[in-house]
Amino acid sequence: MDELAALVRDDGIVLGAAPASAYTEVEAALKDRVERGYWADMRFTAARTEVSCHPETAVRNAQTVVTAILPVWRPLPPKPDGPVGRLPRYAWSDPYATLRDALGRVRNALKAEGFRCVVHVDANHHVDREGARRAGLTFPGKNTMAIAPGLGSFISIGTLITDAPLVTETPEPAREGCGSCTLCIDACPTGALDEEYVLNAEQCLSYWTQSRRDIPDEIADALGDQVYGCDICQDVCPWNQGPEKRGADLLAEGEAWVRLDAWLDATDEDLAEHNQRLYIPGLDGRYLKRNALIALGNGPEEYRSLAEPFAETDDPIFGSAARRATNR
Repeated sequence: MDELAALVRDDGIVLGAAPASAYTEVEAALKDRVERGYWADMRFTAARTEVSCHPETAVRNAQTVVTAILPVWRPLPPKPDGPVGRLPRYAWSDPYATLRDALGRVRNALKAEGFRCVVHVDANHHVDREGARRAGLTFPGKNTMAIAPGLGSFISIGTLITDAPLVTETPEPAREGCGSCTLCIDACPTGALDEEYVLNAEQCLSYWTQSRRDIPDEIADALGDQVYGCDICQDVCPWNQGPEKRGADLLAEGEAWVRLDAWLDATDEDLAEHNQRLYIPGLDGRYLKRNALIALGNGPEEYRSLAEPFAETDDPIFGSAARRATNR
């Protein structure tokens, strides 16, 4: 593991590992969330729990789940002038590309020794947060995020499953660190976290920015200037204060703010292509334009005229968002 960790250290990636075994409790929790309607219409890791919760079946004679975590916290640049919308930190750039490249080097090193491997990054085939927890790298927060002591919750996670016997026992778990704190629950503007350690996607802003469904007015109002995802429950988390203090002098990488007028002027195809690091339903750029129109309606009145050409259409995806913006 020390030799493998050295292959990815320059990328700022931390490796951990645990024996490959079934995620029985996680599988039951996923099924519970689906039955209660808390998973909305998402599929992701809940679609095939017989795969995502069973890393021991990912390769023949699987022995080890290797987890890689990449910190992504960077300071938020000042908000530019003009009509702009905000992206969540993990979407400023493409951390998953870094993880794929790094785990690819680990895979190649293991394959050179004759071992079988499979890499899952941002994939529905593996519940990566459980792999990180079992590796002793993270603990689950009340906001359902994986929190890494010392690194916080602004992390991206990737996984490699192999038949290499890299560990003999499950590492000591990370200390549970939420205690009596409820800052994330209190800060959620829509009550998506009213039950500790449980997320109701039907009330989650991040879910709605990635949904094909019409966004309800109360959700649209709460989105503010956010055009994709949501960082509110992480921004208030005390575990992210350490990375914030240590990283105060870091330069922001990628695209924290987007021009709403540029999103609206782009063709649907170009917009989806430029933002392919994001999950966009059907790779249809109109969903991003819908989000931009909502942010436009929540922003300064002087820019809302940008929505007028879109309000005159009967487009089922962004028509109502455009009319909301012009009528506010």
